[in-house]
Amino acid sequence: MKNRLDSNNITLAIQKKGRLTQYSIDLLEKAGLVIDTDGQKLYAKCRNFPLDIVFIRDEDIPYLVETGVVDIGIVGNNVVVEINALVDTRLPLDFGYCRLVIAVQNDSSVSSIRDLNNKKIATSYPRLVSQYLQKKKISVEIIQLNGSVELSPALNIASAIADLTSTGSTLAISDLRIIETLFESQAVLISQKKINNNKKQRLIDNLVFRFQAAQNAQKYKYIMMNAPQDKLKQIITMVPGLKSPTVTPLTTKGWVSIQTAIQEDAFWEKIQKLKQIGASGIIALPIEKLIT
Repeated sequence: MKNRLDSNNITLAIQKKGRLTQYSIDLLEKAGLVIDTDGQKLYAKCRNFPLDIVFIRDEDIPYLVETGVVDIGIVGNNVVVEINALVDTRLPLDFGYCRLVIAVQNDSSVSSIRDLNNKKIATSYPRLVSQYLQKKKISVEIIQLNGSVELSPALNIASAIADLTSTGSTLAISDLRIIETLFESQAVLISQKKINNNKKQRLIDNLVFRFQAAQNAQKYKYIMMNAPQDKLKQIITMVPGLKSPTVTPLTTKGWVSIQTAIQEDAFWEKIQKLKQIGASGIIALPIEKLIT
């Protein structure tokens, strides 16, 4: 792989296999990057940007970024914090959401983390768990495991576990219930603390700019509608857009055409209200890129 990397390019490390892999590739594509990859997903080149991509275990990504082996990486913030990596978090990426929780068996007498004082907790995140419980002044013995953490209570290894979850469904299947959330995480873009190569710094800044434009686009829908002119002020108050809507008179007297943007998380609520006050012919389109 070493001979295939271009020293003039920036190198991005992403998770080789896991829940962040496809999200990371999708983000690159949404940022307008065309990726060529081999079938084994070890290495990839970008056709239209000076970028090389390597696929690595997520636990190794912060270290490789910190030491300058790679320039940037996409990894869960939980990994960065657990390793205590000396890196810069350039951008939260709005995917890979999860939380580190403490869970016990459903029939356990433990109802709060206070009940775990002087007991054992199994986890793959000893640093995060230790820091959290020290702040709460709770003394526990931490059993570090690298897999099958959820089996620990059933095997009498520990009274509780601390593990990552997105929905809680895997814990429920394992007959576990959550009693505390310790840490909330998402995927982040990280870089070295100090980058001495000005060209690479500019390329990284350019990539961050592209990612932000792709992220912003996901937060809005582009809306076109017709509406009675006497409802215009009310509509502008309701959907002001990024700065103000584009308004064009129609040939039909007393009517205007309005073009604006609506935030995705409020889309249906506002569309229903627009319909109620007289808007019609409403067309909603996805936004590919959004530069704010």
